[in-house]
Amino acid sequence: MSDGRRARGDATRRTAARSAAMTATVTGLDSITVGGLAAETGLSKSGILTVFGNREAIQLAAVAEARHIYVDTVVTPVWHLPAGRERLLAFLDGWIGYVRARTFPGGCFLACASVEYGHREGPVADAVRTLKQEWLDLLERELRAAGAADPEDGAFRIDAYLTAANARFQLFGDDAVLERARRLAAAVVEG
Repeated sequence: MSDGRRARGDATRRTAARSAAMTATVTGLDSITVGGLAAETGLSKSGILTVFGNREAIQLAAVAEARHIYVDTVVTPVWHLPAGRERLLAFLDGWIGYVRARTFPGGCFLACASVEYGHREGPVADAVRTLKQEWLDLLERELRAAGAADPEDGAFRIDAYLTAANARFQLFGDDAVLERARRLAAAVVEG
């Protein structure tokens, strides 16, 4: 379209999705409203509704945006490293940096959304489950490449350490829990 409507729509979508993802870590995906997004972003309510149509579409876009941010922050920067031990240890460093930098104001998006949607059904819950499964699958593949005896168990343990560290870091602001989680997760990698 020569009048720029598509570009404006894409910009509205990206801005609103990012804001929704950030909000979700503080007050939950269920708290996201068109009016709230409009107030946070300066976008118009009608503009937001034009590109999304409904609140569920906004929530799904928030999950997709959180995935994009996570991949860009934790996964992509170390993807060039050899699969297995070296890449896994770099993922751990990336994850610690992602939480420490407060990439999301309420901590790890996946940890927040998993608790909020773990007992629910529907498209948003499915998107959250898919995101969590992608992370677990990635950990398992890398552990397999590293020669781990039980990659599934190792992925469970690493995820548990990181999730616990996120919760404690958010509750107590104690940076030492991030280093503890990294140390414990690295021990799983090292076998």
